[in-house]
Amino acid sequence: MTAHLDDYDRKLLAEVQKDARIPQNELGARVNLSTAAVNRRLKRLSDDHVIERYTAVVEPGAVGYPLMIVVTVEIEREQMDLLDSMKRTFEACPQIQQCYYVAGEWDFVLVLVVRHMDQYNDLTRQLFFGNNNVKRFKTLVVMDRVKAGQNVPVHIEP
Repeated sequence: MTAHLDDYDRKLLAEVQKDARIPQNELGARVNLSTAAVNRRLKRLSDDHVIERYTAVVEPGAVGYPLMIVVTVEIEREQMDLLDSMKRTFEACPQIQQCYYVAGEWDFVLVLVVRHMDQYNDLTRQLFFGNNNVKRFKTLVVMDRVKAGQNVPVHIEP
């Protein structure tokens, strides 16, 4: 369900996605609103779950996780209890940065950051080989992070 957003909301969302630490008075100047109006709108956007959270983006290599890996996973059975268990396992693993339950040949797509291949090897034993519901998985080692982010286009295209 799409939230009702006017042009001011969309401009605010675009600016906040660029830098969530921008002071509200500066944000107001950029989008032509008062600081109070910016505050009210951001609160409403948060309350309506348009803004999920404010966060910092950390460069993985700077904190000892230089290796990024994309994994596709095919499961044996799509029983709800087994799927829910697998989702919880993936959610609980701190090296898994993103997890998508998808349609098509594969059932899950995971994005992981690891310190080195030995750590990834250990994770494969825990997450995949140790799970009777994993039929197969495929590992793709990222050679260059060309684009990474979660900014959502907020302007309506003509």
